[in-house]
This record gives sequence, C-alpha cells and structure tokens, in this order.
Amino acid sequence: MNILTFDIEEWFHILDHQSTKTEKEWSQYESRIHANMDRIFQLLDDTGNSATFFCLGWVARKYPEVIKRIDAAGYEVATHSDMHQLAYEQTPEAFREDLARSIAVLADITGKKIRAYRAPGFSVKAENRWVFPILVEQGIEIDCSVFPARRAHGGDATFGSAEPCYIDINGQLLKEFPINTVPVLGKDMIFSGGGYFRLFPPKLLSRFMRQSGYVMTYFHPRDFDAGQPLIPNLSAARRFKSYYGLKGCWSKLKWLLETYPFVDLDQADKSIDWSTRKVQKLEISESYGSIIR
Repeated sequence: MNILTFDIEEWFHILDHQSTKTEKEWSQYESRIHANMDRIFQLLDDTGNSATFFCLGWVARKYPEVIKRIDAAGYEVATHSDMHQLAYEQTPEAFREDLARSIAVLADITGKKIRAYRAPGFSVKAENRWVFPILVEQGIEIDCSVFPARRAHGGDATFGSAEPCYIDINGQLLKEFPINTVPVLGKDMIFSGGGYFRLFPPKLLSRFMRQSGYVMTYFHPRDFDAGQPLIPNLSAARRFKSYYGLKGCWSKLKWLLETYPFVDLDQADKSIDWSTRKVQKLEISESYGSIIR
C-alpha cells in the first residue's frame, strides 16, 4: 500500500526559524504556491494518481482558490493546522483553537467534513500526546502525525508502530497512519518524503520501495521548486536540509508516480481490515498533562 499525500504550505513555511515563524514574517516573502500547485495538478493528471492534500487554514483564507481547485479535482482535503506552528510549543488550548479554525475554513470552502490531520513538522512527541484526544474531540478520525523515529522537530521513536494502527485514548479510537521506516544498518530510516526523499537517489529509493509493504509519502510544493529564494540567516545544516536536492526532486517524483501505484488516504483507509490492526492504548489525564503507555 503506497499512499500519496502533499502538505500544502508556502515555500517560506520553514519551522523553528525566526525569520519565518509567524504571519508577520511571512508577509515579507513572495508567493509561489500557484505555480508550484499547477505542476502538481498536471503531474497527477498525467500519471492518473490521486492524493490527499493536508492544507493550512492560512492558505485556505489567503488563497481559497487553491483549496477549491483541489476539491474540484476530486482530491481529498485534510488539515495541516491553521498557522503552521509546532504542536509541542503550543498549550492544549492554543492547539485546540488553531485546529478548530483550520477545520472550519476548509470545511466551509469544500462543504465536506475534514477527517484527517497532520501536525506541522510531525511535532507530536511522547510528551505532547495530549494532541490525540483533542483531535478526536474536534471530529478528526485519522491522524498522520506520528514520525516513529528521531527528528529535529519532534519524532516519537517510542510510539511502537510504523504501520497503520488504532490509538485508543481512554476508550476513544483514532486511526493512525504513521510515516513508514526501513531498517538500514540497524537503524530505522525514513525515505518517503521531504528532505529524505530529496536526499536519496532513485536506485536507493526503488530498493526501499520494494522493501516496504506500506509507504506514507509526504511532499511539499517547495520540494520541487528549484527557483525559490534562499531564506536568510539559515545555519549551514538548515540550509542543507531545506535546499539540497531541489533541482532533481521533480524528476524523481515523476519517476516515482510512473513506476509505483499510489492511492489517497481515504482509499487506503477503506482498503484496510481494521479489526486486524494493532491498538496502541494511551491513558491521558483530563488535564492532558500526563500520558501512560
């Protein structure tokens, strides 16, 4: 099962950097989302693939035509938060408000229920799993926020599953589609999206794809935009992570979609026999302050 997803944000929505942190800073940068989305739509048409689009509420308010076009093409619209902030830097109350705003604007534009969520930067860690009951409370049925390995912006290597599973939160069930991993030299490696996808050559990506019975991709419009400006004051490490491989990434995506079959999240959900899936049981206090696994 290979699942195709895109996180719809602008090229300057780089996390954990002062000059790209809030809407005030974002106003300093040019918009590139329309041209980048045009290419994605055309490639999906050319390859006959469907995809799920995790969209920012901010994008929906600023560029409602982008969301309308996604929906009109028959693609699934999900939420990627409202203002693209790291979940573990928010209070539960702030997280709830941000999530509710994003759901409201996306549902208003599409006229459809928003069923799925992905946290910016996969920023759900062991210490902020209070995110999960808030997702359920707000009507989210599927989460795609778990990154079951170490990561700069989060990651939860203790989660215990890199395949679709249930999260049982005090008796309430949430379907989880985590990022997939492959074992490399005794470590769990990520390859199916973002900078990881840009880093690996097609030959190695093909090997990883063949090893994987489950693949959850996550791409951003900026991953294929070799002409985007350089964000100022990035460290050498952040510059490498954000810009390496941009020139060759579009051809790799085209190769990937022409070589392997993909489905969207809704199709994947319907194809799974959930009665056979692992249940990750979490107990979360009413204050969302502590979690016992």
